[in-house]
Amino acid sequence: MTFVKICGTTSEADALLAVAMGADAVGFIFAPSPRQVAVNLVRDIVRRLPSEVLTVGVFRDDAPERVVEVVNSTGLRAAQLHGRETPEQTQWVRARVPVVIKAFAAGDPRVAGAAQHGADVVMIDSARPGSGKVFDWSLAEDVPAGQRLVLAGGLHPGNVAEAIARVRPWGVDVVSGVEAAPGHKDARLVRAFVSAAKQAATPGWEPENAAPYDWQEQG
Repeated sequence: MTFVKICGTTSEADALLAVAMGADAVGFIFAPSPRQVAVNLVRDIVRRLPSEVLTVGVFRDDAPERVVEVVNSTGLRAAQLHGRETPEQTQWVRARVPVVIKAFAAGDPRVAGAAQHGADVVMIDSARPGSGKVFDWSLAEDVPAGQRLVLAGGLHPGNVAEAIARVRPWGVDVVSGVEAAPGHKDARLVRAFVSAAKQAATPGWEPENAAPYDWQEQG
């Protein structure tokens, strides 16, 4: 089934909510944002989450050394690089943390060279992450073949099934589409989003790059 990441988590309660509702990954934003969280808080939350859940720190144009230090010191399993990191910077981080997600804005010409980053997953997001704005999903076609694609940007319970049917991503990511207010999740929306995403694929259908991925064995 489609991989589901609930991002912009700011509290232990919301992290546990996402897990209880069936999310595969929980994201914490360290970049400037209304949903930005402190390193110490994330460290405490991660300790209380099941090991099978992929915990992700989101960074934007941070020094690679800081990304690695934060991920490894908090017990996070993954780094999501959401800025203009070079392939060399992404590769440097990937050599030192278990999993890397490299995000690109829809329409960014650098998407064509996504494979050079050596990331485990490529994400396509709207030009303003967290804005809740949907972009032209056909732009996700720019991701090179063979890359695991996670679709983000303006997804919510009402459109995620259509997005999966049209784009056929390996996974989906949501922030504002499951919030009651910035940084605060709505249990009903989280439940509806995860359910819609998991049920979107018809029987026998799999995203192109949906090969099983064991996060525990990475790194």
